[in-house]
Formats: sequence, C-alpha cells, structure tokens
Amino acid sequence: MRIATWNVNSLRARMPRVLEFLGTVAPDVVLLQETKTTPEAYPGDELLAAGYESVHHSGGRWAGVAVLARAGLGLEHAATGLPGEVRPEEARWVEAHIPGLGVRVASAYVVNGREVGSTTFDEKLRFLEAMGARAADIAGEPLIVGGDFNVAPEDVDVYDPAAFVGATHVTEDERGRLRDVLERGGLVDAYRALDPDGVHHTWWDYRGGSFHRGLGLRIDLLLVSRDLAPRLRACGIARELRKGEKPSDHAPLVADLDNG
Repeated sequence: MRIATWNVNSLRARMPRVLEFLGTVAPDVVLLQETKTTPEAYPGDELLAAGYESVHHSGGRWAGVAVLARAGLGLEHAATGLPGEVRPEEARWVEAHIPGLGVRVASAYVVNGREVGSTTFDEKLRFLEAMGARAADIAGEPLIVGGDFNVAPEDVDVYDPAAFVGATHVTEDERGRLRDVLERGGLVDAYRALDPDGVHHTWWDYRGGSFHRGLGLRIDLLLVSRDLAPRLRACGIARELRKGEKPSDHAPLVADLDNG
C-alpha cells in the first residue's frame, strides 16, 4: 500500500503536476490539502480519467481537502468537518473508509495560526483539539491521518529553531496538542518512526530561494495507527515535485506499507 499526502496549493493551478505525480509515483491513496476550489469546480472527472476516485470537502478559494483512491479500491462512509472547529466553512477535514485496503483515512489542513496570541492562533489550537477528539472517536481501527499540520513536531524539523523563537508552528501549545492527537488516536508519525534523526523538510517559502538554500520545515505528516506501524517499509519526501514548472510550496510525503 502506498499512501501520500500533499498540500498542492491550488488543485487547478497544480493539476499537471498532480497528474504527473499520479502517473509516476502511482500511489494507492493521496490526501490533498489547499485544493482551493468550489464544490462545482472540483475536477473529479479529470481525476477519475486518471484512474482515481475521490471525495472532497471544498470551500472555495481558501483551504479545501480531498481523498483520492485508486479506482476499484472503493471509498465509503465519507465524512467532512470536525465538531468543535471554529470555521467549518473553510473545509479543512475529510475522511473516508477504503474497503479495498481495509483502512480509514483522513486529510487534514490545520489552520496556519499566523501570529502567537492572535484570534487565528486560538482557532488553530481549537482545530487541533477537535482533531484529537475525532482521532479518539475512530481509534481502534486501522487509520491513517495525513496532511499539512502547520506544526513542526520537534526542533529538528525546523531549519533554524532560533529563527522561530516566539513564532507559530513551534510553540509548546501547538506541539502539545499535536502530541495529544497522536496519543488519543493511538497514532505514530510514520516518517519519524523510520528515520528518528533525519533532518528533512516538506515545505519551503517561495521567497528568497528558500528551497535551494534548505530553509524549510517538516510540517506535512502521515500519522498511522499503531497496528499499521509494523507494516511501514518506507516514508520519504518527493522533493522533485518542489522543482520544475509551477510547483507547490510543499513536496509530497509518501509512505509504503506492506499489504495486510
């Protein structure tokens, strides 16, 4: 089983790169964030033509999430939104069961938070709390939660921790709530489980040549339930998708698991 998560930063703008990814990497499941499309404009037919069924939660020009599954695997019992999130209209959570793989998956796009102490930062903390509550509700079944968490779990996941003192993405408020999602959901950070000390990133600012200078953050995560963790065989960052024509500012994170 190959599963990927990718903040595409506009599905329409990035559609050629998405089709390239589907064709070359051949994932079974893809969790997308920042699709930035209205429900009517979501390109479901185009994705189906590429061999992928999908469910989505689309809210317009901001946010938006989707789950793609290889045709034939099935998508059942889809659900959108989280009880307790402040702005459900922003479309930041979608989940579905994939019977062909025997797993439930969820795509999440956590609120950015912008500035510590701001209203938006408080909304971010409440969204993470809502994620923790939902993870607890569906714990006990094979589960994978992936997405752009807008939290660097540890200092090693930040290119220069000193540059982020007092900033979002690294505070104990955020990291503590992320740990709560892991604990309540019985989940494991797939990348860190296989590479405890690796220093690699999934996001780089478009400005200042950040990608080429290595100024990134590891904020895109795949969290797998503990019963799936022993099946993990690889988890890596498809950095080549951050290069080339019209890249997203995020690179896909891809995990391989043995079939159950």
